[in-house]
Amino acid sequence: MQSHSLRRVVSGALAAASVITLVTVAQPSAIAAPVPVLQTPPTGSDALAQYRDLAAQAEKLNEDLLSAQDDLKKKQADFDKATADVNAAKAQATTASESQKKYQTEVDKFAGASFTSGVQLNKLSALLAGTSTQDFLDRSSALEVLATGKNAAMDNLTGAVRQATDAAAKASDAAKRAQDARDAAAKLTEDIKAKQKTLNDQIEQLKAANRNLSAADKAAQRDRGATPPSNIKAPTAAAQAAVDAALSKLGSAYVYGNTGPNTFDCSGLTSWAYKQAGLTIPRTSREQSTFGTAVPRDQLQPGDLVFFYSPVSHVGMYIGNNQMVHAPDTGDVVKISPLQSQYSGARRPTA
Repeated sequence: MQSHSLRRVVSGALAAASVITLVTVAQPSAIAAPVPVLQTPPTGSDALAQYRDLAAQAEKLNEDLLSAQDDLKKKQADFDKATADVNAAKAQATTASESQKKYQTEVDKFAGASFTSGVQLNKLSALLAGTSTQDFLDRSSALEVLATGKNAAMDNLTGAVRQATDAAAKASDAAKRAQDARDAAAKLTEDIKAKQKTLNDQIEQLKAANRNLSAADKAAQRDRGATPPSNIKAPTAAAQAAVDAALSKLGSAYVYGNTGPNTFDCSGLTSWAYKQAGLTIPRTSREQSTFGTAVPRDQLQPGDLVFFYSPVSHVGMYIGNNQMVHAPDTGDVVKISPLQSQYSGARRPTA
């Protein structure tokens, strides 16, 4: 009887396991997100290809210039902070020095009082000089008050000396930081002048190359790219606002160093778009490439910033379906393009 019961239990368990297995097998497996495809952008005519190559070089020079200008601003801020620290430390040193003089005078008074009228201020002298027990007690009480005051004066003097020493050290450190920042700012100023000249020379080459472009080449530059999808859904309200802002500028001209609202360089467009969403991001593509959270290419979402070249010198904003909105280079306009083969990474801006 028990044998038959055992067989029925085992048979039931095997049947249940078979059903579970069938159900599990029948469930569809999770589909991995497709990795956005990178494309080599069309070069057009030889003249346009040469122009775009020169423009890409100019864009890199522009990013170098902007980065140097950002560095200069930081060094100037460092100098201002160090200068303020110097002034604060000097004020602290003056106050500490005045306190030191004040408390030194008090200590000197107590030291001199020990020999006033040739009598030492201690309990033995109070006993010998006293005329009665009450007189001794009164004198002893007075001596305790004087001793307490003397100790307080000594403590105050010690504290004042320590504060003066600390203030002097702070002033010295701040002065060194100020000098270092001043020297770095001077070097960066010269560096910026050199970079600006190099960029201007490159722009002159672009102007010369532009004269070789045909009407068809220039029309290709003004092309706004693919029609933007009408159902772009970004993961956050800020990303959605940034995407909408960037797409609203399709056709706007590329101009070096501009951040909108009518003309842009590449990082000027992305920083302007996120500003419309209430989020301040760094100015240059290089700094934007370290801002926020890194995103693998198979997890890109609308609003993510996509970067190109190494070191980074170009940025666009992903809008889905392997596409981005970006300001390509001078002579061109804000447009929609596929992700390009020079892709180097992506970041998701966060507050």
